Amino acid sequence: MRGSNESASRADAAWRGLGLCLAIAGVVAAARPSVAATEPPRPNIVFFLIDDLGQTDLGCYGSDLYETPHIDQLARDGVKFTNGYAACTVCSPTRAALMTGKYPARLHITDWIHGHKRPKAKLAVPAWTEFLPREEVTLAAALKLAGYATAHVGKWHLGDEPDKWPDQRGFDLNLGGYGAGQPPSYFSPYKIPTLKDGPPGEYLTDRLADEALRFIEANRTRPFFLYFPHYGVHTPRQGKPGLVEKYQARVKPGMRHTNATYAAMIESVDDAVGRVTGKLEELGLTGRTIIVFTSDNGGLIGSTTNMGLRAGKGSTYEGGVRVATIVKWPGTTPAGSVCSEPVMTIDFYPTLLHAAGAAGVAEHNAHVDGTNLAALLKNPQASLNRPALYWHYPHYHPGGATPYGAIRAGDWKLIEFYEDQRAELYNLARDPEEKSDLARSDADRAVALRGQLHRWRGEVGAQMPTANPQATNDK
Repeated sequence: MRGSNESASRADAAWRGLGLCLAIAGVVAAARPSVAATEPPRPNIVFFLIDDLGQTDLGCYGSDLYETPHIDQLARDGVKFTNGYAACTVCSPTRAALMTGKYPARLHITDWIHGHKRPKAKLAVPAWTEFLPREEVTLAAALKLAGYATAHVGKWHLGDEPDKWPDQRGFDLNLGGYGAGQPPSYFSPYKIPTLKDGPPGEYLTDRLADEALRFIEANRTRPFFLYFPHYGVHTPRQGKPGLVEKYQARVKPGMRHTNATYAAMIESVDDAVGRVTGKLEELGLTGRTIIVFTSDNGGLIGSTTNMGLRAGKGSTYEGGVRVATIVKWPGTTPAGSVCSEPVMTIDFYPTLLHAAGAAGVAEHNAHVDGTNLAALLKNPQASLNRPALYWHYPHYHPGGATPYGAIRAGDWKLIEFYEDQRAELYNLARDPEEKSDLARSDADRAVALRGQLHRWRGEVGAQMPTANPQATNDK
């Protein structure tokens, strides 16, 4: 793990350099008042990151039980991605990727904190970094230095100690964020150290929405970044009783989604989204607020069913990483459009900094892996011409994953399993459920993609698992 004095010195140097970069930019803008006066106001940014939400857990993505009218409206007003991806099959790495624009493998944050231990498994997992290092210039820090008010409302899960929490990583305000990956309870008392308990029985998702609205109201006259990473719909499965009863009455034989408690939790998240969009409308901010909605990984099997995709959270397959992704950018995204181009969590860092007029920050922050999606958002039928997307998970997970790496290039996805170096190859356009392994019948393609995956691992300095001298038959 990193955290030495040398690391702190690098962090200080990086922040001083970034601050100077932005200060110079501010002086230049101030010296050109006639130009600055004609520039439109910088957009507000609201980013919803839902925990463990499967791609098909929304009405606009095909659920036959869960009701999400406010999120569905976002899709009608913006761009819905059919090939949106989380940076990892579990949460903490994806959250780190969002904050930095970097692949989890580059950050060495490759598992949820503190991960799942398999001391007798065939491979020993690497000693990955279990917090977001201070030297990383986060999305929040960059926006704050560019003049934005910044708030974190919800789950953090990127470091145990208070000096690793959101208010130490660029957020002016932190409500609910600390080291844990799930709430002790969705009903007050919450026992979350960064959120005062409410009245007994108050529901956490509702309370977080209250806090988000207060932040928007308080910062209505300046550009703001509201990062709203819900605890919902992560376990424990706890919904408001009235909503649970509502969905229990609606579950019918033959439905693909049948979990009434989970449905209630999703409706509460949707209500929170609706309250935020309603507040933006009330304050006249809708036309200059970018909204992003996505998830940190695929849906958890047992809570939901990832219809049409294989497996779920903690898995090698599409159900573990393909997620609902919606972007509404007034004046840029065509309403009601659908985009099939693969995009990933890492792309939002350069995209949102570009939107905020702070693209130079991404250039200053070395090794940003994400791609600016601005042109694609304007024309969702365009192509990014990106060679590939990559995943690296050198860990074990109860959801089924053994250590693996994966690459998606065009319609093709290759998975390499590190225990035995076995490879599987799928054409996702024809086979999104990954039923037909083509690694043998299309061996040349498999060899080429494996080589591309290996080169990428070397470029980002990916940590690899090693043979475990304590191994037994434990899986």
